[in-house]
Amino acid sequence: VSRIEDIWQLSMVNGYWRNGPVLNNAISGIDMALWDIKGKVAGMPVYDLLGGQSRAAAATYTHANGSTPEEVCDQVRQFLDDGYRYVRIQMGGYGGAALASAGRRAVSGSESFGGVPFDRGEYIRGTQTLVEYVRSQLGDEVELLHDVHERLHPIQAVELAKSLEPYHLFFLEDLFAPEDIEWFAQVRGQTTVSLAMGELFNNPKEWQPLVEGRLIDFLRMHISQMGGITPARNAAIFGN
Repeated sequence: VSRIEDIWQLSMVNGYWRNGPVLNNAISGIDMALWDIKGKVAGMPVYDLLGGQSRAAAATYTHANGSTPEEVCDQVRQFLDDGYRYVRIQMGGYGGAALASAGRRAVSGSESFGGVPFDRGEYIRGTQTLVEYVRSQLGDEVELLHDVHERLHPIQAVELAKSLEPYHLFFLEDLFAPEDIEWFAQVRGQTTVSLAMGELFNNPKEWQPLVEGRLIDFLRMHISQMGGITPARNAAIFGN
């Protein structure tokens, strides 16, 4: 535990096949265990070892889902009653399985594999309707979030972001796939919608340009996938 940084660097660069989620998750397990042991040795929580807390509390969010805007809105109301102020809303799950069902009619052979074809146009229209409805019913007291899950073509993602701007989302998450991050400059130049990104990132070179270019507002990376507490600390320092 006296060589956490050294162990992390050796683990990350010594392997020839690196920069992937499998290796990163393995390294994360070791890294977080070492930080946990170091905190126990010091008799301190890990956040004190890293400089101490910087806020008294942190806002949390929860997920509201349903097959119709009304169902989603009812669930948001329940969460508001429970004390939540931030709620991520989806209709039909990620990518909207319920929304995509309309696409089955237009896809030849879609019955043969038993799945529901993903209809991007239906998803965009359904998401617009959902966000508009929830905002109209609940007003501005609730902070709304939505996760695209990289399921749109880039130009469609720009279209969706622009259409949601009037409803003041707290953030719109994972609008583009990691291989399409150059598109963030396009959407940033056309809308003020707040953007979050990072769930699939493995390497700092994927997120550093977005921070340097002020192209996103929130880094949403898994500490397990990025390699543990050691790189998460570095990302926080870089972002500041």
